Amino acid sequence: MKSVSSIPSKIYSLSALEQEIKRWRLKNKRIVFTNGVFDILHEGHIASLAQAAGYAEILIVGLNSDASVKRLKGSSRPVNNENARALILASMVMVDAVTIFEEDTPLELIKKILPDVLVKGGDYTIEQIAGAKEVIANGGEVILADMVAGISTTKIIEKMQNG
Repeated sequence: MKSVSSIPSKIYSLSALEQEIKRWRLKNKRIVFTNGVFDILHEGHIASLAQAAGYAEILIVGLNSDASVKRLKGSSRPVNNENARALILASMVMVDAVTIFEEDTPLELIKKILPDVLVKGGDYTIEQIAGAKEVIANGGEVILADMVAGISTTKIIEKMQNG
């Protein structure tokens, strides 16, 4: 039987994450960053996280805080609070670290992490991606993940409400 006691240890404060990143960099680990709300986890999330993990030795996921989600998605969101969403992401085998950010975009977080690779969904252009310019200027790359057509948290919520 696998131990689940280590799952919460994959959820980091920013200062703890910065210390861990120093250790990973000393070991020359390839650090990949992606972010999102991850409110109701669905196959599109799994596909994009799996794709991001394919570029990584270490996959860090930035998670929008509850306050950030409310500003971006409206007062009825998130469905699941930030602690639940972080725990679910941390339980995934392909995720090495989760950190919650308060801002509407992860720009400041990305500036601190400066990942080797920044992955965001293909519904964005590189010019629209927060932190892309900084990652590229630091010698990193930005990758647009493939999207799973017709799948979104908003559509799932609408289907639940409309039957």
